[in-house]
Amino acid sequence: MTESLTFYTNPMSRGRIARWMLEEVGCSYETVLLEYATSMKDPAYLAINPMGKVPAIRHGDTVVTEGAAICAYLADAFPDAGLAPAPGNKMRAPYYRWMFFAAGPVEAAVTGKALGLLAPPEKSAMAGYGSYEATIDALEQAVSGPGPYICCDQFTAADVYVGAQIGWGMQFGTIEKRPAFEAYFARLRDRPAAKRAAELDDALVAQVQNRPQPAQS
Repeated sequence: MTESLTFYTNPMSRGRIARWMLEEVGCSYETVLLEYATSMKDPAYLAINPMGKVPAIRHGDTVVTEGAAICAYLADAFPDAGLAPAPGNKMRAPYYRWMFFAAGPVEAAVTGKALGLLAPPEKSAMAGYGSYEATIDALEQAVSGPGPYICCDQFTAADVYVGAQIGWGMQFGTIEKRPAFEAYFARLRDRPAAKRAAELDDALVAQVQNRPQPAQS
């Protein structure tokens, strides 16, 4: 696909997941740096994402928001990168299953843990993740398969999303450092695309921190 691609992000956000995916795809793209209290809430950006959050991408006339959706979209939009099992391949099922498990139950459970807002045991049936413990146990199962990646020997967009969740969770203490998680993330963090993405975003962090702050009224 030859349409222009614009990436809307902040380096201190889930945009780092989309950046990693873009670097894995290897396509050219323009980065638009947004700030939480100002440009993310500007009408021009709210027309792209009414939630006023990042990441988002615009690919030609197509807009995609939400980290997992961006990963899945880019894998399909750039099939030559080999980041998704082909339709009909039996690995397509675990690819979808675990990517969206990470985007749904895992995201909700780790956020709830960080905020001290996990569902009490007597109400766990009402929560999509059930319990935090069951969610993390299932996540461990996902990365303990017969191969090094979610889809056995094929590194995919599911590994980008699941790996990012595990890496951040272990870093910030919302996911315990189980041997299976540490071994899985170690297989991902030294990928050239992961390193490039981290370097680009780390440079943007410095840029954001050095910007003059708006005057207080």
